[in-house]
Amino acid sequence: MILSIIIPTYNEEDYLPVLLDSIKEQNFDDYEVIVADANSKDRTREIAEEYGCIVVDGGLPAVGRNNGAKVAKGDILLFLDSDLKLTDDYLRDVIYEFKMERLGIAITRMKPLSNKVEDKLFHDFANYFMISVEKIKPHGAGCYGIIAKRSLHEECNGFDESLTFGEDTDYIERLAKKERFRVLRNAKIGVSTRRLEEEGLTTLIRQYGKSTVNDFLGKRTEASDLNYNFDHGREKISENKMSKLEKGAEKLNSIRETYGDSKEKASEVKSKLISSSKRERDKKVVFYCVCGEGMGHAIRTGVIVDQIKDDYDVYLFSSDRAYEYLKSKFDNVYKIGGFNTVYINNKVNNLKTLASALKRNPSNMKAGYETLYKKARKLKPDVIVTDFEIYATVVSKLLSIPLISLDNIHMITQTKIDYPKKHYAEMVKAKGVIKTYVVKPKVHILTSFFYPRVRTNKNAIIYPPIIREDIMKLEPTQGDHVIVYQTSKESGQLVRKLKSLSNEKFIVYGFNKNEVDGNLTYKEFNEDVFYDDLASSKAVISNGGFTFISEAIYLKKPIYSVPAIGNFEQTLNGFYVEKLGYGEYHETMNAAKVKKFLSRLPKYQRKLETVKKTNNDGIIRELKYRIEKYSKN
Repeated sequence: MILSIIIPTYNEEDYLPVLLDSIKEQNFDDYEVIVADANSKDRTREIAEEYGCIVVDGGLPAVGRNNGAKVAKGDILLFLDSDLKLTDDYLRDVIYEFKMERLGIAITRMKPLSNKVEDKLFHDFANYFMISVEKIKPHGAGCYGIIAKRSLHEECNGFDESLTFGEDTDYIERLAKKERFRVLRNAKIGVSTRRLEEEGLTTLIRQYGKSTVNDFLGKRTEASDLNYNFDHGREKISENKMSKLEKGAEKLNSIRETYGDSKEKASEVKSKLISSSKRERDKKVVFYCVCGEGMGHAIRTGVIVDQIKDDYDVYLFSSDRAYEYLKSKFDNVYKIGGFNTVYINNKVNNLKTLASALKRNPSNMKAGYETLYKKARKLKPDVIVTDFEIYATVVSKLLSIPLISLDNIHMITQTKIDYPKKHYAEMVKAKGVIKTYVVKPKVHILTSFFYPRVRTNKNAIIYPPIIREDIMKLEPTQGDHVIVYQTSKESGQLVRKLKSLSNEKFIVYGFNKNEVDGNLTYKEFNEDVFYDDLASSKAVISNGGFTFISEAIYLKKPIYSVPAIGNFEQTLNGFYVEKLGYGEYHETMNAAKVKKFLSRLPKYQRKLETVKKTNNDGIIRELKYRIEKYSKN
């Protein structure tokens, strides 16, 4: 058995069924559920038995967890508080990441079971803090879900039952000294906000803030230090103490009412100022933030902005080559920090990518803040549109500006994609990254050459790829050459493999040089020349870049796709090229395979002829509609 789920309980008849139902709904079934009950006075134990759980005697949380672990059969132990709720695919994602990362101990991130903004912000901060210190001071609490190898649990003698508070943090710290610890990135657990409601945010921050500081100082915190109890044998409150509590409550209510009145007045003033500001300008202000990696995001943005710039005051923000490209075409283009993936031999190098991000991050943050945030404060944009740009989300949330997402990347999170199952790990990693880049926009406007179903409860709509006007005007012919388009300098050795196909002519773009090497003709990028070469080619060889593949499909050019290894978005594009019959997807550039591909061009050509030509009108209308809709709020 893979997993044993252990739940300590005491009078949890209202919450336990929610958790057990969420466990039953998981797309994972190799588990057992053990409930360690501390002699509940309600129906908790009966409910556990009705759900088919193994029931053992419990006590305080440490005792209950240890007793549950003693009868556990799973290789991995998952300790859950009884008022949690598992999110979709939680167990599968937890087990997969735990194994892939070769962990001994882990926690997951929290998601409040509440729609209150303050609850979300509190839990988001807690998640961020846990991740930021995971290598410095591994710690956590039962509400995060604690995952541990059973062998490691036994080696470290489980939870310390002598502790009255912080037994979960102590447990994590001890196990993390033996084996690797991590806050899992691809699963969140639903957390009840009952303690927030019962005790208030201030009390909880004070309690956990004090205990966290003590942890970092190496001091032990007792429950009595925080006036904390677990509801086991709750003492009666004296009349004198009750009177003090009542007076305190009255005072708090008075403060709350005063605060509410002030907040309402401030909101009215703010609304008037915003309305006044908006009346003074002729057009709505749109901030358009663009990912600077590659050229696809910039090219797509150029087409869109050209169509909306007469209706709106558009300000563009990007980095690297995307910034340079947009700067050459439009006014009001500003440079901000960006993140870039490092490739070596056509493979994502995670270590160098991380090192590059860490090196650039301080200046990126400064540039992002000073440019984007300050411009937003000054110009008060009606909406922010993001094409997978990370700082747009931050500014949107800080200044309460509606956020619209428009890209192809979110096909991975918003739709039921098909993909090569051996790339499941890459898919999971990609999802985790994507979810941090763009957080809860008003809508996802997706652009894609493939059309899977949008996932249930996702606010997303799919449109065909955005194509440049210059591409649409081309009249494709079938010449005798193949276009090779590679944007990574590390792909040079892949291209040189084509020299062995001496009977074929290859025109190569992406290496910023003009030279002839046998049957390889290298050309510096020039739009007019490139368009002519592309229109007259008989086929194309590319990585998995979305924009170039989409333009090749529009011009009905068979595609040999070699996605960068480790880049799941490129893998997905290449996979669908082959799935739809538009060409082939390979993980390496192989001369023999290219030769076979070229021999099968008529088959792919016939399939491409069935693809209907589209234009950009639909997605432009959609974006304008969304700008108008959300800027009214």
